[in-house]
Amino acid sequence: MSSESQTPGHPVSQHHHIPQHPLLRASIELFWQVDRSNALFQQETIVPKGVIEVIFNLQESPGFSARLGSRSFALPRCFINGYNSSPLVLTLPEKQLFFGVAFNPAAIRPLFGIPAGEFANQCVEITLVAPVFDSLWHRLGEQPTFQDRVALFSDWAGNRLSGMPLREQRFGSFLSGKVRPVGSVAELADLLCYSPRQLSRKFLSLTGMNTEETLLYRKYLQAVDLIHHSTLSLTETAYACGFVDQSHFIKAFRLFTGLTPGEYRLRKSRVPGHILENVR
Repeated sequence: MSSESQTPGHPVSQHHHIPQHPLLRASIELFWQVDRSNALFQQETIVPKGVIEVIFNLQESPGFSARLGSRSFALPRCFINGYNSSPLVLTLPEKQLFFGVAFNPAAIRPLFGIPAGEFANQCVEITLVAPVFDSLWHRLGEQPTFQDRVALFSDWAGNRLSGMPLREQRFGSFLSGKVRPVGSVAELADLLCYSPRQLSRKFLSLTGMNTEETLLYRKYLQAVDLIHHSTLSLTETAYACGFVDQSHFIKAFRLFTGLTPGEYRLRKSRVPGHILENVR
């Protein structure tokens, strides 16, 4: 399933594609592409979104800078962005052409030989992990359309993926918000058929967070989704996501974003998790 959107009056094109083949869909949640001229915005803040992405910068231009937590660095042309628990701040170049692939965390080890949790709160040059991505970057850049890039990457991944066990798929479904929220570690352990101790080790390997931290993170992600896609007040959102009270909601939201829920609602863009700003 594919979609395309353009912003009226602004030179930006966005594409999304959800794989339909069962083998790919178990491992890859989404393909996306952004092609835009940056006449308006100089900075993009991406609050934690609960995804692990491989991102290709296909624009033939110098790299650009980023900040994640207290660390500043230059982004390589092809990198893996792990499960973040703090905002990623980008200083945008004038023109951008990004092609990205969002993965089920459980698919990272089979593809790269490293558990997804090792990439948490990092942007790692993927060619250092898998040198084949240097050739893949060139091949993707040669494709004329988004659909051609999706087909190329799907073929590459399909030749390297095997069927994902149902238990691994369940973890991916929980982390992506496709299953009902749970209120306690014991309830989640029962849902995923793990002991509490095994569960904590598993989440550390997938997200870099223990079970309690992951549960809080899921509540936060649900709140971001409701802020974008519902008319609930912030108080109603807090209770819908299982926070004890508004104070608990604000504290958790600020922990992951550096913003209160109200500040985020005022500054958010149309794309969930993204804040675009003119900082001149």
